[in-house]
Amino acid sequence: MPSKALRARLMGQVRSLVVKVGTALLTGDDGRIDRALVGRLARQVAQLHHRGIRVTLVSSGAIGAGMGRVEMAGRPRSLPMLQATAAIGQPALMAIYEKAFARHGLHAGQILVTRADFEDRSRYVRVSNTIAALHKLNALPIINENDTVAVDELDRFADNDTIAALVTNLLRADLLVILTVVDGLLDPQGLRVDLVPRVSDVLSLAKKSRSTLGSGGMASKLAAARLVTEAGEGVVIANGRERSVLIRLLEGARIGTIFAPSGKKKTARKRWLLSAVRPVGRVVIDDGAVNAVRAQGKSLLARGIAEVGGKFGRGAVVAIATSAGQTIAHGVSNYSHAELRLIKGLKSAEIAEHIGEKPFDEVVHRDNLVLTVEGS
Repeated sequence: MPSKALRARLMGQVRSLVVKVGTALLTGDDGRIDRALVGRLARQVAQLHHRGIRVTLVSSGAIGAGMGRVEMAGRPRSLPMLQATAAIGQPALMAIYEKAFARHGLHAGQILVTRADFEDRSRYVRVSNTIAALHKLNALPIINENDTVAVDELDRFADNDTIAALVTNLLRADLLVILTVVDGLLDPQGLRVDLVPRVSDVLSLAKKSRSTLGSGGMASKLAAARLVTEAGEGVVIANGRERSVLIRLLEGARIGTIFAPSGKKKTARKRWLLSAVRPVGRVVIDDGAVNAVRAQGKSLLARGIAEVGGKFGRGAVVAIATSAGQTIAHGVSNYSHAELRLIKGLKSAEIAEHIGEKPFDEVVHRDNLVLTVEGS
């Protein structure tokens, strides 16, 4: 589909929108929050709100705001100093947002998250319910990573681009817009790429660079775009300093780079399995099972399992991989790692005699299985 037609179709159906704003966009060279830019953003969000479009904001900037408040010359390097700076900056950042949105009759509602809030299914659902309630209260949900309690790689996200993608999938929003300080994805000649049909085709264009204050880069934005487009929604990376960027985007203007959705929309549960929760084990399957799972959309049976890696209980999310090591799916295992090692390669009718019971015919039911980006 031509770029213009795709833009018109995607933008015309947007009723729920997630907007990610990065630190480099929000702050000036002195590290302080650009209040004028926040004001322009608030005006656009208010206009969309009055048109009946629900906007959820994922905003960086706490550390940048904290640096400005305590007059730091550069971004802190140690984790305690980063957390302390964020603790100082987060209320200052929210105060700026609250003042900007109040001018338009909207409240600002803060939600601070860690990785565990997305990986635990019940907490994941509660975040969704809170966002929905904030919209009912005429408030704009503003989401940021809880830097003050996320202490290591188990708790932390690499960047807010990832959070924005997860929030988009959580809400099943129609579009993710990542606002940054460049015009979109640039080709080797420095020209903006207008349309990307498939994210995997442009990964080589990502430069491994990041701003002075920010934690992400184009690679993280492409990874976020991949998570969202594989779930069936569109993504735009655009320059947040462009005049009325959100309004013009939704009116079909050729701003930024648009990433086309791939395939049909995934269910809420399958989006969670695909992007939010990290597998705790690994199941290697034979070629026949690969064909059944990937090409025929069938459940995974014990007969097709060749190897089991990791330790996990029943109900854990596992990665499903080929003998060559390619992860093709994530799924909820009906059996523990110990049980799977006893029943791998067996027919379903033989399970009970090896572990004393057969609660399920399937190791992973197709309703609890989703093809990954790599395998789809």
